[in-house]
Amino acid sequence: MDHTRNFCIIAHIDHGKSTLADRLLQKTGSVGEREFQNQLLDDMDLEREKGITIKSHAIQMQYQYNNETYILNLIDTPGHVDFSYEVSRSIAACEGALLVVDATQGIQAQTISNLYLAIDNNLDIIPILNKMDMPNAMPEEVTDQIVDLLGCNANEVLAVSAKTGEGIESVLEAIINRIRPPQGDKNAPLQALIFDSVFNSFRGIIAYFRIFNGQIKTNDFVKFVATEKNYHADEIGVLGLTQQPRNTLEAGDVGYIISGIKNAKEVRVGDTITHVENPCKNAIDGFAEVKPMLFAGIYPVDADDYEELRSSLEKLQLNDASLTFEPESSAALGFGFRCGFLGLLHMEIIQERLDREFNMDVITTVPNVSYKVYTTKREVIDVHNPSGMPPLNNIDHIEEPYIFAQIITKAEYIGSIMKLCLDKRGTLKSQVYLTTDRIELSFDLPLGEIVFDFYDKLKSCSKGYASFDYHLSDYKEAKLSKLDILLNGDAVDALSTLIHVSHAYDFGRRMCEKLKELIPRQQFDIAIQAAIGSKIIARETVKAVRKDVTAKCYGGDITRKRKLLEKQKKGKKRMRQIGNVEVPQSAFLAVLKID
Repeated sequence: MDHTRNFCIIAHIDHGKSTLADRLLQKTGSVGEREFQNQLLDDMDLEREKGITIKSHAIQMQYQYNNETYILNLIDTPGHVDFSYEVSRSIAACEGALLVVDATQGIQAQTISNLYLAIDNNLDIIPILNKMDMPNAMPEEVTDQIVDLLGCNANEVLAVSAKTGEGIESVLEAIINRIRPPQGDKNAPLQALIFDSVFNSFRGIIAYFRIFNGQIKTNDFVKFVATEKNYHADEIGVLGLTQQPRNTLEAGDVGYIISGIKNAKEVRVGDTITHVENPCKNAIDGFAEVKPMLFAGIYPVDADDYEELRSSLEKLQLNDASLTFEPESSAALGFGFRCGFLGLLHMEIIQERLDREFNMDVITTVPNVSYKVYTTKREVIDVHNPSGMPPLNNIDHIEEPYIFAQIITKAEYIGSIMKLCLDKRGTLKSQVYLTTDRIELSFDLPLGEIVFDFYDKLKSCSKGYASFDYHLSDYKEAKLSKLDILLNGDAVDALSTLIHVSHAYDFGRRMCEKLKELIPRQQFDIAIQAAIGSKIIARETVKAVRKDVTAKCYGGDITRKRKLLEKQKKGKKRMRQIGNVEVPQSAFLAVLKID
């Protein structure tokens, strides 16, 4: 164990984490010239295009230092706030962390929140200043920020350029000298932490784990503590660029286990593996169920594709256990699924993967958060969908989820960001100047207000400089109402939303105006109304397309024309009774981008 080091890399999006991992792999000779490609550990096309790590990876490297061979286990972490639970489990499996900061941008919100996670887990932290080859790098200024944040000395901060490979050897030496080796008793009962899992279509779910105590051998009979399921370890091994089977793994090792598990729900990130015959006394702390924060309906554009959509979602769920879905039906859109996501980025990724990997055309409804509704009968109902709201006279009060948000920005944008957050019913908690021109703002915000367009607006009002991080704090009472959109008196359930009373009138009016532009004209008038309960708060009318039936009557008696107009009027009346309004897909998408 003295020659093993387990570490992770924590950084904000686009600070060069994946590129640094590439250079470490090349320097240690873990990957040959032929297999190498940029962002090697990001194996999804989506990850390469967006420049973010969606699925964390682990890889083992070997490095010669002072004529001795050291084993370095890199446990990668996703870089977005939506995946903070996965980050926390990856951090729990390590003894050290490389804190990567972009020398051109300085410290960002995600850097700070992941750093606090690492400090809570008592990790040895090595600060690294990346992108030193850039002409606009600010090494002195950013080093001062790191020193203020960590309380370390300036000479402990390593200056590297992951792109050119400059300074990579100093990083490897620091990993060996400044990160402590793993501690643990290999003769104690087995205690291993699952920090990730992947699905293989031939071998089932493969779980990645880190052993804290004890040892595991091939064909051992093991138990997963949280799910209380028992399995035979058909194959265990370490993670190189490919899986390398081993007969025994001991305390301090990072590896994988294959035991023919078919169901993704049976492998939970954060769970503990132990032996059935000689189990450990305590499970590893920190395990939690991953709860979705955001709910939206996903419907196939073509109703015949419903079963295909179900199988696509099931296959996605094998690779991404945090996705939840259940069937639901809508009068406007037919049969589909109510899906739960970790956040807006997660939702966007799932939509993108459905399109790319499974060729599915889908309509996504307005995203909602989960509300707690207290009824007059003293019951508490979790409502994920406006159509699940009980009648108004049965509701005592409604509570909505609030988040604690940290925004780091340049001082010149403070006014516009404050206005944005206060418009979203936020409360300013604190403001701290990190340097003379960088400030950290903390807000209490309702989660329901940030699911639409908050992130886009924040980026545009700060010219892309503000970084944003949040975590769920608690539920608070709120005056919410269900806003329905009626077309010719019929409610379109897919367009209904739960909204705060103060925003309802304005939002309803904008919805009606937008739908008037998008719904094509029919042979009869279409009334578009926004309603709260039985009260109509806004209305627009799409005028009928009128055929000129009197064109052939030139001259002659007026009664001839009137007879034709009366005949047309009767036909229109009959059409209005039996005609239905088709809502185009662009209308559902427009609701998301109403501003």
